[in-house]
Amino acid sequence: MRVGIIGGGILGATLGYALTRSGAHVDIYEAGPELGGLAGPLTLADGTLIDRYYHAILSSDSNLVDLCTELGLADQMRFKPTRMGFYDNGAIYPMTSTLELLRFPLLTWTDRVRLGQTVLGAMMVRDWRSLDEVSVEKWLVARGGRHAYETLWKPMLKAKFDGGFDQVPATWIWSRIVRIKSTRSGAAQKEEAGHIIGGYITLLEAMATYIEASGGHIHLRTPVQEIVVEQGAARALRLANGTVPYDAIIATVQTPLLSRLLPSAPATYRTQLEAQEYLGIICPVAVLNQPLTGYWTLNITDDTVPFTGVIETTAYIDPAYTGGHHLVYLPKYTAPGSEWQKKSDDEIRTIWVDALKRMFPDFDPATIVEMPIGRHRFVEPLHPLGGLAQIPAVESPIDGLYVATTAQIYPALTNGESVTRHAQAVAAQVLARNTATPEHAQSEPVPVIA
Repeated sequence: MRVGIIGGGILGATLGYALTRSGAHVDIYEAGPELGGLAGPLTLADGTLIDRYYHAILSSDSNLVDLCTELGLADQMRFKPTRMGFYDNGAIYPMTSTLELLRFPLLTWTDRVRLGQTVLGAMMVRDWRSLDEVSVEKWLVARGGRHAYETLWKPMLKAKFDGGFDQVPATWIWSRIVRIKSTRSGAAQKEEAGHIIGGYITLLEAMATYIEASGGHIHLRTPVQEIVVEQGAARALRLANGTVPYDAIIATVQTPLLSRLLPSAPATYRTQLEAQEYLGIICPVAVLNQPLTGYWTLNITDDTVPFTGVIETTAYIDPAYTGGHHLVYLPKYTAPGSEWQKKSDDEIRTIWVDALKRMFPDFDPATIVEMPIGRHRFVEPLHPLGGLAQIPAVESPIDGLYVATTAQIYPALTNGESVTRHAQAVAAQVLARNTATPEHAQSEPVPVIA
């Protein structure tokens, strides 16, 4: 079976690897100059490669750990205990252990107890679909109370969603609580985060090497111009230099971008693809010559700070693996049409550095070695209340065309663990569909929604 994959991010690369291991011939087409997409590398001025965006691997990410082990990368994974905290009104409050929760001064004693109950309640949810039509505000207030919501949750939600979050379902916070809680163990509830030496590009290159050694091809700087549809079936990919036929085509690009590649698709299907909205991101990386806070993650409950959080990845990555630099990611998630995306890199740097100076009086801008800025318009799918039915299926209405998108991962978070797991499930579904004889063809698709 010849398979053409559109998109060379971690989703496309894992799909290609899984299909190749099952005997398919795979071609991956990536418009950019390198593999990875959002999980791709950023080259610093001194040649050091780092992840373009922050991507922690948790000790509970069993699928990702198994994939790395399978590819011979187990000895290149490192894990370390980390700390999380909150920044509010010029102060940092640790929030890693149960004891720190009980001492958290922003909340009353009753709030703290109910916050613990909120976490336990989330862990006890067995059917997440029951949360799909409940707003995140209603769910949090019902469990933790109005004061805890206004003090703790609301500022973080405003920062994450660039203002409005009225239509965000409770599944959003549920999935985050479950993920973080899954990596904490013991009475101290210590949390571990990890990485692959060299960043995600190490994993991506290992999968690419396997694909090419097996006869497949990775085509960089090769944008697909159109998915050729004839008589209701996807037949080929049109490139700048001609068309290439395939038995199956899998699109891993964001759904609005996929719609542009399907000018002859049914109008109703294109409308469904275009209706999916995404948060964007602006993410400067402060490359420093010394640590900033020592915390992996600082959640921000201060509306005057323009970015969503302070993510110091060298709190768990030894700077020996990052060229001796200390890395602090300062993401700002942006709503569709956000004015933030119109600001220049120089404007963003000025605003961000001014905010750091206000937050940390001892911070010296001279410690910044460089400050590259990552931008992306389509990052995290936005799912509205009751929007489960709107998620596009893996098998499209066009015969031979399959869709593998982060929008289908709902309600899980879009991270390396969920993306690689989803890619493997989609690969299994494509293989089952294309190898079953008509009388034994599967009647139900392989489930891919976590």
